Amino acid sequence: MYRILVCDDEADIVSALRIYLESDGYEVVSASNGREALELARTAGVQLVLLDVMMPGLDGIQTMAELRKFSNIPVILLTAKSEDSDKVLGLGVGADDYVTKPFNPVELLARVKSQLRRYFQLGAAVQTPSVLTIGGIRLDNDAKLVTLDGEPVALTPKEYDILLFFMQHPGKVFSPGEIYASVWNDMPLNADNTLAVHIRHLREKIELNPAQPRYIRVVWGKGYKMEGSA
Repeated sequence: MYRILVCDDEADIVSALRIYLESDGYEVVSASNGREALELARTAGVQLVLLDVMMPGLDGIQTMAELRKFSNIPVILLTAKSEDSDKVLGLGVGADDYVTKPFNPVELLARVKSQLRRYFQLGAAVQTPSVLTIGGIRLDNDAKLVTLDGEPVALTPKEYDILLFFMQHPGKVFSPGEIYASVWNDMPLNADNTLAVHIRHLREKIELNPAQPRYIRVVWGKGYKMEGSA
């Protein structure tokens, strides 16, 4: 049974999310602020976090940034429709997805299942090599470890998924929609902006000069590709 951490300062929202999740077989632990959420993320053995953006004190974006210092478990932000800038910022600091309030329970559960599946089953197909190497990048999919010129690189789960996708298809051009559909396992809504944020942060970690990338290149008018060969 997967254990999910729900963090929101509104008790009725926590209660509703608990009902949705427990009815689908998940175990739920809850927090009402960012500090509590970080402590539970460290100690409660959770596999996914549902994290509200707008909270007093340590807000969801700050909590997200602190969480990524010690954990790469999937995080889904809980946002209001008017919080578009916070969605982009949250993705930039390591969130994997977001759900807009008021929630559609079917959509919420689908996104939870998708993130858990991506996190725990990514690369399970037998035809996927365990270790991929392109240039100075080495990705060990069994250990979920990425190194650049022998040095470990700390990636968020979504950054890891994107890099794995590219390294499995070196030299092939993919549109943002194709990448989004494959990596997020979801319909490519707002794919260009979401993907661009993640690729920008991924480049900052694997490129010597992110402004002139060696590995993940833009093919103008068509999409992105991974330079090199496996």
